[in-house]
Amino acid sequence: MQTTPARSSRITKSRKPSAAAALGLRRSVSSPSSASPRRKSSQSTKAGLFNDDEKLDDTGVIASLATDLNFRDVPQYMEYIRNRMFNDIPQKNAGMNSTRIAETLNYRIALPPIVTLAHLDALCASSTKTEREIAELAQAGILRRVTIPNRGMGLASVGDGIASVQVWERLVRSHTALTPDVQEKYINAMKANPTSTTIASTAFTPSEISSLSAAGFLTTATALDNRSSIFAMPGSGSLSFLSTAGSRHASGSLGAVGGASATQHMHGGTGQRMASTAYYNFSLPNTGSHTKLIIEARTHFLSLLKRSKYKEAPLGVLKERWDGGIVGKEDIAEKKKARGEFAGILPGRTKKWKQFHGLRFEWILEECTGAGLVELFETGSVGRAARML
Repeated sequence: MQTTPARSSRITKSRKPSAAAALGLRRSVSSPSSASPRRKSSQSTKAGLFNDDEKLDDTGVIASLATDLNFRDVPQYMEYIRNRMFNDIPQKNAGMNSTRIAETLNYRIALPPIVTLAHLDALCASSTKTEREIAELAQAGILRRVTIPNRGMGLASVGDGIASVQVWERLVRSHTALTPDVQEKYINAMKANPTSTTIASTAFTPSEISSLSAAGFLTTATALDNRSSIFAMPGSGSLSFLSTAGSRHASGSLGAVGGASATQHMHGGTGQRMASTAYYNFSLPNTGSHTKLIIEARTHFLSLLKRSKYKEAPLGVLKERWDGGIVGKEDIAEKKKARGEFAGILPGRTKKWKQFHGLRFEWILEECTGAGLVELFETGSVGRAARML
């Protein structure tokens, strides 16, 4: 026999919804972990990560980059700047064949030994002291100021540069297209005018001027400034240049009174008679290539800053952008390749090497800082950073 429980006659009532359920609220639970929504750990968001959409903290502007440099004079700064201009070509995974490597090395060798005054200002603690020292060394025949032609305004205005007279004379004597007589005459003209960046055409014969111009040691002296107002007097140019010429050139030099064309701005004298004399700039071969490299590198560097919303970024992020995300250390890259992972772009395929021939990030950073295009500041969380001015 099977026994089954009898049906209960107990009356059951439907359960009333709780006040929380009536209001649409969730039922409380005893587990504290599920009572509140799960939050991400604050450690997952590191302070060192950079967000392009957020403005960086500014704890102080860095006025000079010369904190770790203890050089005695300007020639040591010049040697330091020139020796650190380019990165070494990678021994492995360069992404360049032997022909292209040779072209890169020849390009570097052909560049003139010029250091811009803007670059010196970025490294030296006092620009006034540096200008005074340059004037003294130029008077002594150790350094020489170089007029770098301006190609417009802003980025194209590279400014003046300086070069070693000893290296300059060595380049003149080693140039096979110049006869020994022309070489000696040119060097003697430099010694006779140690603080002047220009020389009158009467110092050389027309054939000598043609030879020196073709070799790149003389260039035609251009106008003082092509940004003159249309309301200015004819031939006056920008007189603001004349007001600052004395502070940027050695006392007693032609540059201190406005340059070779200064007589054109004098009235009541013999300016019109003097204007017929042509003047030439002392120059170095391939100065145009040097100027082109600086202008294009400056433009590209500022374009990297413009990628950020506030036109500022930590130096580590900027360096990665400048290098183009190239392959890291060789041993790490080989391990990534063995695992089939992406190891980075080869250097030869980046703009840094294709267009700028391996120009170092620190070098162009100093160049832009000295030119007043960017300023450096401390963030406190992500180290040093740069912002566009």
